[in-house]
Amino acid sequence: MTIPDYQTVMLPLLDFVSDGKEHRVKAAIEALADNFRLSDEEKLELLPSGRQPTFNNRVSWAGTYLKEARLIEKPRRGYLKITDRGLSLLAEKPEMINSKYLERYPEFVTFREKSGKSIQPKAQAVTEREDKQTPVEAIESAYQVIRSSLATELLQQIKACSPEFFERLVVDVLVKMGYGGTRKDAGKAIGKSGDEGIDGIVNEDRLGLDVIYIQAKRWEGTVSRPEIQRFVGALQGQKARKGIFITTSKFSKQAEDYASMIENNVVLIDGGSLANLMIDHDVGTTVVSSYEVKRVDSDYFDEA
Repeated sequence: MTIPDYQTVMLPLLDFVSDGKEHRVKAAIEALADNFRLSDEEKLELLPSGRQPTFNNRVSWAGTYLKEARLIEKPRRGYLKITDRGLSLLAEKPEMINSKYLERYPEFVTFREKSGKSIQPKAQAVTEREDKQTPVEAIESAYQVIRSSLATELLQQIKACSPEFFERLVVDVLVKMGYGGTRKDAGKAIGKSGDEGIDGIVNEDRLGLDVIYIQAKRWEGTVSRPEIQRFVGALQGQKARKGIFITTSKFSKQAEDYASMIENNVVLIDGGSLANLMIDHDVGTTVVSSYEVKRVDSDYFDEA
């Protein structure tokens, strides 16, 4: 099945701690994953940031909401325990617990108001979307939308630039990634080879222990397998083992399959990947705003 949203997790989580004992959060996550019959892949699926499993995040936020409604408490680090209020709620045998249901508790209403999230009715589509995302997921989803839009804009700019500028852009990206030695050395290499199918040569590391051959081409249509074959042939003519083919377009599946099967180590970077590398390494982009998401440092409050 699909990974349940954090509100769907609320009632099963409250039921899991209904025996009145202290339970480890980790044990709750494992039990609920089994309860929802999640596959191993679903258990390991990460948030867009790649920093936490999605299901773990949703269980954590379900616990936070139940805690703010005073239905559970956290008696010590990493543990959950049901409260008398939580037991009373379970005695009512609710079919489901969600954020709207928790608004019966004034503590939860205060929590939502302080968090800056209005509890007034909104458009149904917006409300349903928000109800399925934890606050962290909402932030990461918004970030991915902004990043995708930026990547599209970057690619448009790249396609409009001259071939010479594109080659310099490739140099900047490779140097920022740690390749090519110094910016000066890499700048000399790109565009100077003159060999058929090869636009430049850069050092793999700053010591120059190995070299990488580059083809950097602005392209309108899909790059097909024959183009990659010609590049590989040029590599073999130089007795080279490693190459990078960078384009503003995309690669056909046949081209990708061919690159994955050959003995030479050839990396294909399409326009979308190039734009994302520019974002990751601050090439042609600048920071507008920066936000930090923090949590309580439990070790700070450990008096043991």
